[in-house]
This record gives sequence, structure tokens and C-alpha cells, in this order.
Amino acid sequence: MSGFCTFPSAAALPAEWRGAVVAIGNFDGAHLGHQAVLGKAHELAKAQGRPAVALTFEPHPRQFFRPSEPLFRLTPRTMKQRLIETCEIAGVIEQTFDAAFAACSAREFVERILVAEIGAGQVVVGRDFRFGKDRGGDLDFLETAGRQRGFSVIAVDAVRDAAGDVISSSRIRDLLARGEPAAAALLLGYRFAVLGTVANGRRLGRTLGYPTANLRLDPDCGLRNGIYAVRLRRADGSVHDGVASFGNRPTVEVHGEPLLEVHLFDFSGDLYGETVSVSLFDFLRAEERFSDLDLLKTQMRRDEAQARSVLAGVEPIGPVDRVLVFRKG
Repeated sequence: MSGFCTFPSAAALPAEWRGAVVAIGNFDGAHLGHQAVLGKAHELAKAQGRPAVALTFEPHPRQFFRPSEPLFRLTPRTMKQRLIETCEIAGVIEQTFDAAFAACSAREFVERILVAEIGAGQVVVGRDFRFGKDRGGDLDFLETAGRQRGFSVIAVDAVRDAAGDVISSSRIRDLLARGEPAAAALLLGYRFAVLGTVANGRRLGRTLGYPTANLRLDPDCGLRNGIYAVRLRRADGSVHDGVASFGNRPTVEVHGEPLLEVHLFDFSGDLYGETVSVSLFDFLRAEERFSDLDLLKTQMRRDEAQARSVLAGVEPIGPVDRVLVFRKG
């Protein structure tokens, strides 16, 4: 094995991966609680000379069971892969969550997925892990099944914040919806980032002296509209500070689609068609409508100055943040 590997199902796992230490979860956000599960799997695998693999599910189960309800996914699949790799996991199984899989009983999940297809040597889960049709399997069921089928189970306690509250993806979504990316970062262990391809826009920012890289985010993205201090990472690994506006551009469009417009400081390159990640450091102000473009330009200069001040001297808040946001290359 060499490099990070992805597999479309447990059945696709090669023979040399049998006996792996398997971390199981949705891992949406790969926050500090998820990192504890992934980190334990890495620790065990390294000590035993086994591969460590994450078993996750696509689409998110909530999207399968409630397709009409919007879901603000913190980490679409490609971003989630990057985060799992950063946690020193050797590979990820993206098990398709469809009607057939949803009908899989807890016993079948153990026998077919964990035993027959993966040949799990150890399984690492959160203590509140539930699985199988109608969430029929719990930690006790999994531990009993493991003793019968030859794998051990390690349960990781929930990670809590400084106030003693459990860290969860739903809490992080709520913070981002309120425009609190700095608070969300303390639960994630890294600055929240979005991934997208730079698209052609109306080039209005260029005429105002603020050219932007425009990213169309998922329609269900729950970020609060407004202005952010950001850092952009290019495909070549270089990082660039900037200021970004997320929203509908009320000064220049009546019913514009939500767009993330990123202005990079002291940058003159061409980003069109490039896939980039944009990390949010702080929320500067709410989106607002100006009566003319001169007032807008004045405010944009203030936003740039404030963003530069926020980003001056920033430091990583953890190892994942260091790799994803600060490492150049």
C-alpha cells in the first residue's frame, strides 16, 4: 500500500487490507470528536502493524431518509476524504447508503460488511454508535458480535468543549449559520473551509478595483450571508489571504444566486477553472445594500483593512489546521 486510498464499497477492499482497524462513522465535519475516533484507529493500527481505514457512508443517511429536507453538509465527500487523510488514516471506504443498505440488519452489517468484506481486526466507534435497520444495533450488540466473530471493539468517549458540552456536527452547523466561524473552529479543530471551482462571473469586482474568485457553493450551504476574513488554498498548495463576501450581492443584483466572492490580497494570477478551498477565519459584518457603488467601494476598503488585521499573525489551532490551512505545499 502506498498513498491514501478510497474504495467505493466494503466489497471493493483488496485482500491485503483484511485485518484492518476500522473507524466507523459519518464523520461530517471531521470535528474533534471524530478526530478522536480516527486518531485511536491510527494509534492501534500503527502499534499492530495493520492498515487503518475509515468506513463512512455516501450520501449522508439523513439525505437518504429525508431527501426533501435541506442538509448543510459540513464536508462534502472530497473534503471529508482530505480531512480523514490528514488524521493519518490510510484509506476510506465510501459505502453507498441506498435502500438495500438501509434495510441491512445489525447482524447482517456485522456478518457481511465487517466480517466477510472487510475482515476487520478491530473496530473503533463513538460510544453512542448505532447501526443497522431502524438503528437496531448498539455498542453492546457490536461488542458481543465481535467476541463471537473474532474482532475487538474500542469505544471512544464523546469529546467535550471547555464548557463541558459534547462536540457535534449539529452544534457546528448552528454556529456557522449564526456567523460564528471562530467559535466553530474551536469545535472542529481547524478553520471551517469550503471547496469549489472558480467560475466566471460578471467581473464587476474588477471594475471596482477588487477582482474576485467566485465559487458557487451547494444550495443547502447554511453559512450566514456576510463578509469574512479568509485564506484560500490553491491546487498547487500555495495559500493566499483575502476577504470574501457570501450572499446575493444586494447592491448590484435584485435576485442573485448565493455566491462566495473572494478577493485575494496582493494577488494578480488567474484562478478560473481551478478547484480551491477557502477557510473562514472571522465574520466581519452582515451583508447589506448600498445606495451607490462609491459607498460600496468605501466599505470594501474598510473590509479589506479589517480582514488584514484579523489575519495578521494568525496561528494554527491544531494539527489538522496546520496541514489544511497553514502548510504551503
